Parts: sequence; C-alpha cells; structure tokens
Amino acid sequence: MESYNLGVLSKKILESGIDLFSSKTLIKLLEINNERTFYRIINDFIKNKILISIEKDKYCIAGKNINSFKIANFLYQPSYISLETALNYWGILSQFPFEVASITLKKSVTKKFDGKVYVFSHISSKYYGMFTKKDGMLIALPEKALFDQIYFASKGIRLINFNEYDLKNINKRRFFEICKQLKADSNIMNLANKTC
Repeated sequence: MESYNLGVLSKKILESGIDLFSSKTLIKLLEINNERTFYRIINDFIKNKILISIEKDKYCIAGKNINSFKIANFLYQPSYISLETALNYWGILSQFPFEVASITLKKSVTKKFDGKVYVFSHISSKYYGMFTKKDGMLIALPEKALFDQIYFASKGIRLINFNEYDLKNINKRRFFEICKQLKADSNIMNLANKTC
C-alpha cells in the first residue's frame, strides 16, 4: 500500500489555483494511481476540512468563498447561468432570485449545496447557447437570458411579470435577431412582442 503525506498533497491542492475539483482532476493533480488509496485520502481531506464534498466525485476547497454561479456551472455540465438569475445579474430584474437558475442540454434537475438551490432547466439544442464567460463563469447574454425566460414562460413552465423588468439594458435589435436566428415560434414571439 502506497503511503502519502497529507501535508504535501494538501499543499498541491491549495497551490493549484483551482477551487472546484472532480475526482478525475484530483487524481491527476495528486498523481495517485490506486483508487482505494485516492478515496481514503479524499476522506481524510474532508475529515480535516481541507475539502468539502459537493456531491459524488465533486469537491471544493473548504473555507473558500466560491461564487455560486461557478458552482452551478461545475455541478451540472454542460450548463450556463440564465433565466431570472442572469436577468438579475445584468440589471434587468431587480428582485434577487431564490434559486440559481441555469440552462442545460441534459434533463432538468434541481440540486442543493451549502444552503442554495440550483435549478437546471433542459432546453433543446436548437435554443442552447449565446452565453459568455465572465469572471470564470458561463452566463447567458442579457438578450438570450430574456429569450430563455420567455421561452419557458411560453411553455407554461415559468412565470414572467413584465412589471418587474427594466429593459434599458436589453438591446432590442439584438433580442429580435436572436428570436429570428433561433426561429422562435408564434407563442414565443407573442410574449417577446409584449415584453419589448
């Protein structure tokens, strides 16, 4: 059985510049070949408050304040921040949403970590995309976040209250170009025309 120095290994983790780790990333970083040894060391890291288990095979550095948007991107991939969360981020929706909302190509799912609720809503690959990387996170462009919100409202999955939106940060021309490019159906366009 191989023996490892937890101090040396924890230093590798802390000096890596990475905040969120999959088991695969940690195995490469720590250069541990034996799976049983790896999980024993991970359990020691968790017990000694070096790492926190987010969910199976996903970890973060303990005591580090990690942006919930980055955690959302990490939790369920592929995904990007959108809907009410992105609209709030871009200053379009003033109310701060209770959940961190993301769009994904995978099936819809809700996850919880560290007192926060992360909601991942499935969207067809036809509508997936138009996001940017900002501060290490993937987030929908303002116009695409509005499109996503309208898309789900047109399906009866999410509500949209036009009185809560401040559309001065929306480039209306770009928004309608997105609608055209994505071949938005008449239900989406009816709501889009009411919104903008």
